[in-house]
Amino acid sequence: MDAAQLKALQTPLKEAYRDDAAQALITLRAKGSIDDQTIACKVETGRAMAVAGLHPATGGTGLELCSGDMLLEALVACAGVTLRAVATALEFRLHAGTVEAQGDLDFRGTLGVAKDAPVGFRAIRLRFDLETDEPQERIDTLLKLTERYCVVFQTLNAKPDLSVTVQAQRPTARM
Repeated sequence: MDAAQLKALQTPLKEAYRDDAAQALITLRAKGSIDDQTIACKVETGRAMAVAGLHPATGGTGLELCSGDMLLEALVACAGVTLRAVATALEFRLHAGTVEAQGDLDFRGTLGVAKDAPVGFRAIRLRFDLETDEPQERIDTLLKLTERYCVVFQTLNAKPDLSVTVQAQRPTARM
């Protein structure tokens, strides 16, 4: 896809969103089912079922996906797609590239071993290795715009309002 094709795809959307901001508000959903036999959650990805379980540092087998890894993978996916879209829009000469995310966890917090240890990532590092002959100024612009428009990056950076609810139902008798 080139810049003209991308613009042709996005221009009508941008115009519609400018005319009616409500059209731009979309609710994305993720759904999973909690396994009753193992400590796992089966997540519907739209393409396949992903089974998330405990990380080996918390007693898991390592056979299931770790939700922390999935978070970093979502960041890599979003950042990679965003960088590619921005590069296309800017007509940036990007021949190839890789995206890597690393995150530091202290599992003492997750396991409740130390109250002063945080639950969650202490730090996340995102790295792009790009094959390009563009000048540094254009590379800096590409990175700045990628950070600005990457949904997952900005969500982690800005901390959205979070809420949790529960709806309990009595189990039905099984025959």
